[in-house]
Amino acid sequence: MSEKKYSKVATGGTFDGIHAGHRRLLERSFELGEEVVIGLTSDEFARKEGKVTRRPYPEREAELEAFIEGRFPGRRFTIAKLDDYFGPGIASRDVKALVASPETGKRVGLANDLRAERGFPPLELAVIDWVEAEDGGPISSTRIRKGEIDEEGRLVGGRAGR
Repeated sequence: MSEKKYSKVATGGTFDGIHAGHRRLLERSFELGEEVVIGLTSDEFARKEGKVTRRPYPEREAELEAFIEGRFPGRRFTIAKLDDYFGPGIASRDVKALVASPETGKRVGLANDLRAERGFPPLELAVIDWVEAEDGGPISSTRIRKGEIDEEGRLVGGRAGR
């Protein structure tokens, strides 16, 4: 995808503690979008996906909002509760692109099928690479919760695991 600026982009995640991977995702979203819609995984959807969050939705939402306001002051953004994989990227004709991890990017085809059913144009896709931990594995909230790495990807207690 080119470096063109979009009026509105969407991204999403659970954001259970903002780590280096989340920061890269949000930085890219704000680089590409004049306005960013962030789908924040609901507690119910997280459980359905087998994720155990450390903090409930309201706390994750407050931390995400504070981070964005501190890191991207004055920028336009919306946090929308995500109860499925697609959220605001499907429901809003105004969203022009999706900024996603390689894993999430795989779902853009289905998202565009759902958008076509609504008469919306397809989303363009900007995939950001995983941010690697010092052991070469991806930085993820799951690995952080397991105590393998910290938010910057440093190994904790000499543990290595992918």
